[in-house]
Amino acid sequence: MAFEGLSSRLQDITRKLRGKARITESDLKEVLREVKLALLEADVNYKIVKDFIKVIEEKALGQDVLKSLTPGQQVVKIVKDELVALLGGEESKINFTPNPPTIIMLVGLQGSGKTTTAGKLANIIRKQGKKPLLVACDVYRPAAIKQLQVVGKQLDIPVFSNETEKNVSSIARQAISYAISKLNDVVIIDTAGRLQIDEALMQELKDLKRDVKPHEILLVVDSMTGQDAVNIAKTFNEELGIDGLVLTKLDGDTRGGAALSVKKITGRPIKYIATGEKLNDIEAFYPERMASRILGMGDVLSIIEKAEETFDMEEAAKLEKKMRKQGFDLDDYLTQLRQMKKMGSFSSILKLIPGMNKLKDIKVDDKEFVKIEAIICSMTQEERRNPKILNGSRRLRIAKGSGTTVEQINKFMKSFEMTQKMMKDMTSNKGAMKRMMKNMNLDQLDDVDISKFKDLK
Repeated sequence: MAFEGLSSRLQDITRKLRGKARITESDLKEVLREVKLALLEADVNYKIVKDFIKVIEEKALGQDVLKSLTPGQQVVKIVKDELVALLGGEESKINFTPNPPTIIMLVGLQGSGKTTTAGKLANIIRKQGKKPLLVACDVYRPAAIKQLQVVGKQLDIPVFSNETEKNVSSIARQAISYAISKLNDVVIIDTAGRLQIDEALMQELKDLKRDVKPHEILLVVDSMTGQDAVNIAKTFNEELGIDGLVLTKLDGDTRGGAALSVKKITGRPIKYIATGEKLNDIEAFYPERMASRILGMGDVLSIIEKAEETFDMEEAAKLEKKMRKQGFDLDDYLTQLRQMKKMGSFSSILKLIPGMNKLKDIKVDDKEFVKIEAIICSMTQEERRNPKILNGSRRLRIAKGSGTTVEQINKFMKSFEMTQKMMKDMTSNKGAMKRMMKNMNLDQLDDVDISKFKDLK
């Protein structure tokens, strides 16, 4: 995953800081040296690292910090604030025109993931109540048009193409007229890439920009290319003028330096990040949330937003009623499991929870949840509603039907009984959860004693 190495190093450093009752100037210099090395190893631009460390040092050496009761935590806060600033400060949204259609032009090198990103972007924009149209303007790469059409069909989003026309400006103008006639209020143009930046590529993009006057030009960059991604962004911005970036492949084995360098180098914000291969694996880029993730402080807001997008409110209301009547059964468990899967992998969700970065012993294997689904689906309706009837012969039959063992079924049923008990306790003591949430200080979760959680493995 992106930032994994950097995140691990910075979390170790900040953990040491939090534990110190007093910090001397030499302590601080040693810590900043470690931060500097961590950033350089993550492929962050050297000049940016140098400036970053200088700012932190100036702020952290203030007497108010060194003489405070919690100097370690104050320094951690300074590191986080500067990391947020480095990543862009605030979220940068797409500027939708009041006179539709809003025209978004995607540019970038071949292999950066433009075509898939076009679909992902259309999907996330549609969730905002817009009606997007995808436009195939890559007339060079074999099957590029077909690929966009397949993506559009999967998402049920219309795609405009003209395979007899080779002039991309002409195709784009036709698409805009088509969008107006069909009341599409957003037009996303997928342009051709090249294996490297060349004069012909830039000239075609400049001509397209001149002819269709896009409201947003977004550069799609493969974050796995490291420092090259920053150089590409700088060149595109100087030659074409971009409004923002979409970083792709942040789920890959990347050190994350591009994300930490690109805003400072280009002056242009990261607007979206792609975090997987699925067409819903894209999210708006929030500098503060990303800084919290990197430093192991979690990202509760992203969990809430994912849940709001995924969970069916009617189903949630029905489940609440059942829980109040203490009737939570295996069908309900299966429904919740499937809705959770829509949010992404369980391991990726865990990383967003404050404090979970410290639970090194927890190993989440998403394949285990596939087995659980198979076990429940191999049960009869009666067995799902009343698991108490699951005797030895029934468990043997379910094991054969689900491709598991009786031992695995016994283990799951024990886990389910614990879940039922927890649900029962929550509903019988309505004020307990509210009190727990009220007393929870999310900023301090990274300092909790986690020894009691070791059995979660």
